Amino acid sequence: MPRPGFVLDVDRSTPPALFWRGEGFSLERLPADRSRIIYPPEPLKGIDHLDQAIRDALLNPLDMDPLPALLTPGMKLTICFDDASLSLPKMQRPDNRQRIVEAVLDMAAEAGVDDVHIIAALGLHRRMHEYELRHVLGDRVVDSFLPRGFLYQHDAEDPENLAVIGHTDEGEILEINKRAAESDLVVYANVNQVAMDGGWKSLTTGLASYRCLSEHHNPASLQNTRSLMDRHHSALHKSIWRMGKLLRDSGPKIFQVETTINTDAFPKPFDFLAKREWEWTAKDRALFLASSKSLDRLPNRTKRKIFHGIEAPYRTTSVQAGFTETVHEKTLENVYKQHLVEVEGQTDILTMGIPFISPYNPESIMNPILVMCMGLGYLFNMYRGKPLVREGGVVIMTHPTYEEFHPVHHPSYIDFFDEVLADTTDPAVMSTKWEKKYAEDEWYRHLYRTSYAYHGVHPFYAWYWGAHGQQHAGKVIIVGGYPDAVRRLGFTPASTMNDALEIASDTVGRSPTISHLHVPGVLVADVK
Repeated sequence: MPRPGFVLDVDRSTPPALFWRGEGFSLERLPADRSRIIYPPEPLKGIDHLDQAIRDALLNPLDMDPLPALLTPGMKLTICFDDASLSLPKMQRPDNRQRIVEAVLDMAAEAGVDDVHIIAALGLHRRMHEYELRHVLGDRVVDSFLPRGFLYQHDAEDPENLAVIGHTDEGEILEINKRAAESDLVVYANVNQVAMDGGWKSLTTGLASYRCLSEHHNPASLQNTRSLMDRHHSALHKSIWRMGKLLRDSGPKIFQVETTINTDAFPKPFDFLAKREWEWTAKDRALFLASSKSLDRLPNRTKRKIFHGIEAPYRTTSVQAGFTETVHEKTLENVYKQHLVEVEGQTDILTMGIPFISPYNPESIMNPILVMCMGLGYLFNMYRGKPLVREGGVVIMTHPTYEEFHPVHHPSYIDFFDEVLADTTDPAVMSTKWEKKYAEDEWYRHLYRTSYAYHGVHPFYAWYWGAHGQQHAGKVIIVGGYPDAVRRLGFTPASTMNDALEIASDTVGRSPTISHLHVPGVLVADVK
């Protein structure tokens, strides 16, 4: 049986803790007697016969008829799937989405359904390159559907291919992809890596227009989202679930397929990264030293190529299909079973290493805005109940925070960093003063629609994602970051971890409690 998540109280005999530093890592010794390290649970056992499990889920869905009973000749069938922002790192082929889509297509062919479209649910993310489509869906699907124009990517800025479903009781507009809205059946193929994703969020963000997304991707919603990993305490998810109710009552019939994966994210030779440091063998220690020293000598582009080339040996822990809300509750049970770690009480200082990847830079660069988003948006929010760090406490991250941006993927991020952050770091102010300009800019819109750029408004949404963490923390320090970039983010630079702890003492006193979030490995701290 896998061991549960582990909280280690640091003493003088405890080995140093692993910290990611972008495309590299280091070991840091935390102060003894007042520090703890929170480790993720070990990976759960996966399903042995996954293709059969997927077929069984389609034939025995939750609160819906079996999929073959919903498929009839002459119908419009639309299959949608999560884009390349999941999983992180990307899973080894065949991807779960390929397995699901192929199973659905086989059943559709048996039923005589020939009007089938497959849509990547991008939301405002960048379009996927063909090699990414092939990785997610497999060659059979891509070669059959892409040349004929029946496999394509959602365009949130195409007015001819958007349809208004209606307005929620709170007046929020639900506007989604027209083909999906007019379909007789929509099948959604999902990979759930964290509790934040899946459910109604799949369709009401992945297939939504900008004006629909702006109803919940805004400072007010995200500052009042007290836990992204617990939708019952998330203003963002409450808005999404209102839209889901409207979609359920007034939209197309939806057949949701969700899968959960374990935390086995790193293949050899990087598998030592997921181990607890005191469990490292002599070989693990040698691999760490060799890897860290080699990475220090390599240029950033080469390091990124190495890390983005990693394919995770995840195992799938559950498959469920049918009515969205019933499916998602079962999904959450399985996600929490893998991720929850019981933690007693909050801490004065929360430390975290920021890795090379986030949902918004697959095959790309972790620019300074994404460092903020990953730290205060994602890792800070890996909790249920209360945040790990107390209100007014200090968050310390490690990352080089270089002023480097992918010019194709993140053009509006470059201008956001130079123009918007030079003016304000306040989400509410930038939303009022700047967002409309970026959202409606024709050049950004053109790049989003025809190239591989994130939507012009996307850096705002990445910034809003960290709005609650920004509001909650008394100070944010980045160790090893390029000082000018760190200050532009509104944070404090430090050269070493000891320097950061000294700077933090001005906010939390001379003997603060410290908790280190051990990344890699996804966990959700259940803070009591």
